Amino acid sequence: MGCEQSTGSGSSHESIPPSTTPGAARNLSLAASVSAKGGIDKWNSEDDDLDSLLKMLSAMCKATTPDGALKEVKAIMSLGHNLWAYAYMRMLYAKNLEVYYATLLKKPSMLLPVVYTPTVGEACQKFGKLPAFRRGCYISIKDRGNVKKVIEEYAASELSQGPDGKYMCDCIVFSDGGRILGLGDLAAWGMGIPVGKLDLYTVCAGVNPYRTMPVILDAGCTDASGNSDKIVIRESPKYTGLKQDRAKHQSEAGTTVNTAFYTEKSFVGEFMQAASDVFGEHVLLQFEDFNSNDAFPLLAEYRDKFLTYNDDIQGTAAVAVAALMGAAKLRNPGCTDLVGELKKQTFLFHGAGSANIGTLKLLVDEAGVPRERLFVTNSRGVIWKSADGKEGSFRNDEQKQFAQVGKPNYDSTKLTTVLEQIKPISLVGAVGVAPGCFDKDVVNTMVHLNKEQRPSIFALSNPRDKAEITATDAYTWSNGAVIYGSGTAFEDVDVGGKTFAPGQVNNVYIFPGVSFGAICCQAKSIPERIFMVAAEAVANSLNGDDIKADRIVPHPDRLREVGLNVATAVVLETQKLGLAGKTLGADHALVRNTLASLMWSPFYSGDQE
Repeated sequence: MGCEQSTGSGSSHESIPPSTTPGAARNLSLAASVSAKGGIDKWNSEDDDLDSLLKMLSAMCKATTPDGALKEVKAIMSLGHNLWAYAYMRMLYAKNLEVYYATLLKKPSMLLPVVYTPTVGEACQKFGKLPAFRRGCYISIKDRGNVKKVIEEYAASELSQGPDGKYMCDCIVFSDGGRILGLGDLAAWGMGIPVGKLDLYTVCAGVNPYRTMPVILDAGCTDASGNSDKIVIRESPKYTGLKQDRAKHQSEAGTTVNTAFYTEKSFVGEFMQAASDVFGEHVLLQFEDFNSNDAFPLLAEYRDKFLTYNDDIQGTAAVAVAALMGAAKLRNPGCTDLVGELKKQTFLFHGAGSANIGTLKLLVDEAGVPRERLFVTNSRGVIWKSADGKEGSFRNDEQKQFAQVGKPNYDSTKLTTVLEQIKPISLVGAVGVAPGCFDKDVVNTMVHLNKEQRPSIFALSNPRDKAEITATDAYTWSNGAVIYGSGTAFEDVDVGGKTFAPGQVNNVYIFPGVSFGAICCQAKSIPERIFMVAAEAVANSLNGDDIKADRIVPHPDRLREVGLNVATAVVLETQKLGLAGKTLGADHALVRNTLASLMWSPFYSGDQE
């Protein structure tokens, strides 16, 4: 079942899957270069590589049931490189959306890493080298003043209308592609992220996929210097987006930002208002993978004007806090006050991007962790400020608010020295550009400083080759003493006869449930408090098997269960705060049962080949 129309999540199925039966012709809502070529069919057919790939993928993808699809995709995965499996799954979606989601639901722990991280990183880097499909709306800065018409064109082609004549869309994930994972500016090629994110909405929380919309706001693309692997994107003949540089300027805070987002007629503001006009005020608009310099001010500007949040800041923060509480639970499985445990601990955050800054904000503002127990570094070392705040090593206002008062009297650029001075129980890495920076000396120092209880080390940078430390190194160097978590999934590690299952500290545990809960109760806004209760719901979802395996977040096969737990906590808190437009129940059991009945499921979920 899907949510009732009045709730916003719609009936469980529309009669004609838009992925298999194209609606009205599209031109405005295609990627700029694809539109200029004459549409998706011409884009694919007039390029020999794309034409051949499309035919090969179509020939490979013959399954009509989830069991058949699993056989096919497993065979492809046996080759050991999942980019082909990613391409296969995109073809499966295009051929039959119902089978696609049924397949994902049968083996989420196997397939979610294929359709999202870590595979989606490489897929985005090569997005234009893969055949183009209909899914996804592209809105260019050249569409300013006309954004509503672009959205309406996409809706007329890919979405359905309700009894009131409005196109039905419950949630939109939108990005400018400015900071795709840890890979930098991929611009229009970043569409793989909104697409993958919405897949996780459906698999992990039952959001109706027929009422979702992935969007790229195309504000231009920097040259190869703007992405971590120095890939030529903008000048590539296969680049799908607008072939022009981004217009940027220095903000009042001294950061470099996208000019189009801050003019009197903001590109982002016009998009959000247009989406609200077309789909109604309850449509959820999720920011995704904007550069940090834009992410914070844009969230501040629009969070109280629309139903919106930034998953990179708030969702990532919430799952990091959930993992820190999970580590506390591993140290003391009987602990019932996980937030209270956090208040007693000292933390070092290595890297001062949106992920770590968001986590720091949540720990201070909602968990009540004293600021003096929180330390953060940037490329200049431990961030500090003078007593009057006029001097320091901070790079923006967000870093400044967590800067220590006074310049460190030690070499704060050397990580082991910082650890010895601060003595944290938890080290959280989200640097993005320093793979392997948590070396053996760092691990040994953390173990030495925490002889009474196990230290936790999190390597949250994505994709895998950007991780600050691997699971194998963390467990083997510490002889199993370290509690480990990572942003990208790592395999289990055997040390001293014990198998350790590294938990993937991924916001997939947070955003599907947050979004589903907000949609179903018609939330008016999503304050920070919501992300704290979501984090607690994740940590409290750990069971005996998770603790035995040393897993700081629940097993990924339980993601849908966790999504329901999170959505339940979100709805209860939203109702408590007076922000729910619709009451789903007076207590936990009633809300949970109501939400469970509203979760979308594919037709083919029980079929056998």
